[in-house]
Amino acid sequence: MPELFNRVYIERDSLSYCHKIQFGGSSQRMEIRLSRESDVPLRRQLAEQIVFLIGVGKLRPGQRLPSVRELARRLKIHHNTVSEAYQELVRRDWAMRQRGSQLVVASRDRHQLLSETDRLDEVINDAMRRAREEGYTLSQLRERVKKRLVAHRPDHILLVDREPNFREIMRQEIRHALGDWSVLVCSKEELERTPALADHAQVATPEYNIGFVKTLLRVDQPPVALTFSAGDEPLTVVSDLRTPSVIAMVSVSEALLQTANGMLAPVVGRRHSYREVLLSPYEKPDLRAVDLAICDSLALPVVTQTRKIHYKLLETNCVEYLATMVGALGRLCMS
Repeated sequence: MPELFNRVYIERDSLSYCHKIQFGGSSQRMEIRLSRESDVPLRRQLAEQIVFLIGVGKLRPGQRLPSVRELARRLKIHHNTVSEAYQELVRRDWAMRQRGSQLVVASRDRHQLLSETDRLDEVINDAMRRAREEGYTLSQLRERVKKRLVAHRPDHILLVDREPNFREIMRQEIRHALGDWSVLVCSKEELERTPALADHAQVATPEYNIGFVKTLLRVDQPPVALTFSAGDEPLTVVSDLRTPSVIAMVSVSEALLQTANGMLAPVVGRRHSYREVLLSPYEKPDLRAVDLAICDSLALPVVTQTRKIHYKLLETNCVEYLATMVGALGRLCMS
């Protein structure tokens, strides 16, 4: 496994007084921002940002995390802080111990680790090589692929994830993007108990679930992995605020609120005030004292009393790929 940290950059944000630390991986750079000025404990900031990196696909199941002391040294924080953050990740099944004390990103189901090539050309090359080894011609491979694509005509999307309200946010974004395409939802446990839920469906699930969900489906029914956006717009807007402000994260999902808190803490710092608003279906939130509301896709149309920005959960690329798989690319709307 290549060394996780290739380069480290430490900056001091003059607005939020937070340290911004960027470190390189084997294929891309990742970023962790910690602020000693925030009311959110450093261990929680660190844990939630690692969760976020997993959610956006920058840290993948099976990838090693650095040792406690190595990460503490790189981030210039106490090793107990890193240890507590790691313990929280293990407790919540985002990480698991392997070969003694080695910590790796866990498959959310712990059944298997994801090990797929990232390059489509390599997948095609592997298929062509395997077909030749088995005695098939490229013409036979081409015809079989065409038949599979024609046969796999789903009439709805099945969205699989654990947390009901988190699922509903993803469902809303997919339905909006695909022109109200039929989207049903269930948990992994429900799909495991009732495999028929996936009949005539294109299954989609966050990338951290993909390993286990694949084991519940036929070989000719590959699920689409959903990845999360990096949230660049909310982070930029908060960083650019010129005066102390009251900022609220408004969501129907407790899980999203928890992760957003850890991500926004470094840019909020002590300069701004921060509120979490768990949206209830039975009452409209009073946000008259809020200067900026960051809203998930279900909260966005409900919030009317203040300036608001959209926290779009799903990355555009994965929604476009899902549209291709269900034959809805022509009706795609990503606005």
